[in-house]
Amino acid sequence: QFITFGFACTPLYFVWEKFIGVHETKSLIKRSIARIPVVLPIWFLAIIFPFFGPINSAVGALLVSFTVYIIPAMAHMITFFPSSSREHAVERPPSWLGGWAGTYVMNIFVVVWVFVIGFGLGGWASLRNFILQINTFGLFAKCYQCPHKPKA
Repeated sequence: QFITFGFACTPLYFVWEKFIGVHETKSLIKRSIARIPVVLPIWFLAIIFPFFGPINSAVGALLVSFTVYIIPAMAHMITFFPSSSREHAVERPPSWLGGWAGTYVMNIFVVVWVFVIGFGLGGWASLRNFILQINTFGLFAKCYQCPHKPKA
């Protein structure tokens, strides 16, 4: 997660460094200090919302399935639907795939598979998990999902 945090925050760092005018400096100390205002709010939000995992899985199943798989495959099929687009294409599908017909079959398979498995089953499972865990959520939780001690 530490490495993922760095990768995810790098664009924010660059924008912030350009905004305050230290992006071109060679000093790593200046750039590191300049990144503190970016890290602190994110750190604070992580403490407030320790239950981000179930939210992230729901967003991943419901939104990422569409934006990464379904929309590009549909856009490819729509773009190359007219025969003139296929004739003037810069790159043609490989022959081992079956040309344009094989590409369409593969795109349709990807769209249906990701819609059923990723969006359908993944969305159902992540939302079910979220609903089952909703009672364990709390802002600034002292112990996230710790077993409750019976009151004496």
